[in-house]
Amino acid sequence: MTIQTTGPTMAQPDKPNPRPGRHRRLALAAACVAIVAGLGAIYGIAGFERNADDSACRPAVETARRIAPLVHGQVAALNVASEPLRLPELAFQDAAGGKKTLADWRGRTILLNLWATWCAPCRQEMPALDALERKLGGESFAVVTVNIDTRNLDKPKSWLREVGISALAFYADPSAKVFQDLKVIGKAVGMPTTLLIDPHGCEIATIAGPAEWASDDAVQLIRAAVGNDRS
Repeated sequence: MTIQTTGPTMAQPDKPNPRPGRHRRLALAAACVAIVAGLGAIYGIAGFERNADDSACRPAVETARRIAPLVHGQVAALNVASEPLRLPELAFQDAAGGKKTLADWRGRTILLNLWATWCAPCRQEMPALDALERKLGGESFAVVTVNIDTRNLDKPKSWLREVGISALAFYADPSAKVFQDLKVIGKAVGMPTTLLIDPHGCEIATIAGPAEWASDDAVQLIRAAVGNDRS
């Protein structure tokens, strides 16, 4: 399979090999990095400042330190936060076109995932994200996946139905600004981009690239981050 990297809206085959080898996954992730790099030349970037003195975000750093020993195996690529960082109020839409921001999930730990149908690694990890939401989603935790396709806006919904994604709510940002807002603070370099965010909207950890989110390693880490270590 050949992935074109000349722009963020190149159509890709809808049925990739569901479990490619490690080298193939790395190559696909690298291709998505190259695709997303072009977005910066298209969309404006608003400025955000780091907030090392934000006391509300210090608990997130403590959570990051607590889960650090669990960053291994299927979630080994996760980077835990080393300083307080309140994330910008990322804005996107729900399935009906209504406005949503991170503030809508205050009080819950969330796993925020940015994905696109032109990103093969994004598509490959979506069933695992769906399984994670089905297993752990509730009052304390949610998986929030935001699609950033900029053309053929019905395609993401159709693809999710075709592959049987049912536990995840649909959110989208056709402007892809949500990616740029994270890029400017150094939290998005390619696709997929996933952030673990505490109930105050502060970074706990970030990963660039796919992970096996339904694995025992991921489930144990998420449970520890939420504060529920029970099996």
